Amino acid sequence: MDTFARDHLPPAALWPTIEFTTPELTYPERLNAAVELIDVPVAAFGPDRPALRTPAGEVWTYGELRTRANQVAEVLTEDLGLLPGQRVLLRSPNNPWTAAAWLGVLKAGGVVVTTMAALRTRELTPIVDRTRPSIALVDPRFAEDLQDFPDLKVVDHDDLAARTSTKPGEFVAVDTAADDVALLAPTSGSTGAPKITAHFHRDVLSIDNTFGRHVLKLTGNDLVACTAPFAFTFGLGMLLVFPLRAGACALLTEAATPAQVADLVQQHGVTVLATAPTAYKAILRDGLEGKLAGLRSAVSAGEHIPRETWQRIHDALGLKVIDGIGATELLHIFLSAAGDDIRPGSTGKPVPGYRATVLGVDGEELGPGEPGRLGVIGPVGCRYLDDPRQEDYVVGGWNVTGDVFHRDEDGYFHYHARSDHMIVSSGYNIGGPEVEEAIDTHPDVLESAVIAKPDEERGSVVCAFVVLREGVPADDAKAREIQDHVKQTIAPYKYPREVRFRTSLPRNASGKLQRFALRKIVEEEVRA
Repeated sequence: MDTFARDHLPPAALWPTIEFTTPELTYPERLNAAVELIDVPVAAFGPDRPALRTPAGEVWTYGELRTRANQVAEVLTEDLGLLPGQRVLLRSPNNPWTAAAWLGVLKAGGVVVTTMAALRTRELTPIVDRTRPSIALVDPRFAEDLQDFPDLKVVDHDDLAARTSTKPGEFVAVDTAADDVALLAPTSGSTGAPKITAHFHRDVLSIDNTFGRHVLKLTGNDLVACTAPFAFTFGLGMLLVFPLRAGACALLTEAATPAQVADLVQQHGVTVLATAPTAYKAILRDGLEGKLAGLRSAVSAGEHIPRETWQRIHDALGLKVIDGIGATELLHIFLSAAGDDIRPGSTGKPVPGYRATVLGVDGEELGPGEPGRLGVIGPVGCRYLDDPRQEDYVVGGWNVTGDVFHRDEDGYFHYHARSDHMIVSSGYNIGGPEVEEAIDTHPDVLESAVIAKPDEERGSVVCAFVVLREGVPADDAKAREIQDHVKQTIAPYKYPREVRFRTSLPRNASGKLQRFALRKIVEEEVRA
């Protein structure tokens, strides 16, 4: 009834090639992903099987999750007037109510816009402007940043729980099409303007019918933990899509340090862990790898896991960590390998349902050993919502991810680097220009430049070169003040962990900032 999302998809001529090459990837014309994620599992596994757990001991069964998802759909349609096709913004850490809300929106025929709880008003504004949600379901601890959006009906989880308690929990899901938009997922926004990726109902199932079924292979006995939030499609797949389709259970944690992750794995009997290489490195550094002994499987994504880290985990536990690369544009992992198919140091091969290649500067396919841009084709693909950058990501039908790889003679892909200016730190993509903009709003800052500094634990950290206004002392206290200012302006994880003061920044004759000169300084220091 509301066609905004479909109306703002890119023209079909600009879409990547979409292929359905395995039997699992055959879908009917009419499909509601929420029905497949919760109604079908309840029928298959029974309502009493645990679906969601929390460290505090809360347990929701499959039957309870279905009831609450239905109640959320009832609240959305009966109390809040949601029409099929309208967008609903979710803002919450990982907890059971967020899962119920996500499923309830899809059952009601709505389109989910999941955002990280850590984002500030400044970062939420372009997302709201681009997706135009009519309703926001939000954890009460994170409702304040939504007060500046008067057209948004904001319902916090306390109010939502009260409203759902009056509903019977019986709801016939809206008869959506398999290619109706179900999810609008913002990218990290390397220029401060996030791209909004659009994914269909069938896409949500396709990530399970590829990586989930062929690589991860969860069972009904698994308890899955993942440190990524639902707003990261990596976390969405690992904590909601894959476990529910397999009859498994997810342990939902709102936030946890690597040491706390290791404790949770041991205390709760987690069998499958998914996190960034940074966490695995930290667990090894602190000598906590023994707490992971109960794992039967571990997944690493967000950035390439170093071969040394992979080998140390294998030597200590006999565990072969599944490395993988995905993208918000393709919803989840498309290159990976598991078990005996793993070659340490390689990311892996295309997951069944995908094919991949390495492209040269003119879009030509390169041969083995030649590094170039990674290109991917599969059952999902990049569809930016009303964004001219669609033409940059899709080249000759290939999704071009911005990663540099080479392929060996056996078809394994080996990672080199990112080809853009995105800073990948602890699995988070951080746009340098966005951090610069936040720093420059500090009253004592004249200008700044942000680059990635190689870091053994985090892969990279945000390093800021700052020029202060005349007369302002360039000392440690001012550096901490700037860091705190950034934390209050944008998501705290984006703050510069290192602040360096300079009297000027390098520029070329036309006045363009030369970040490569700053990178050279840092890289020479690291090598030394």
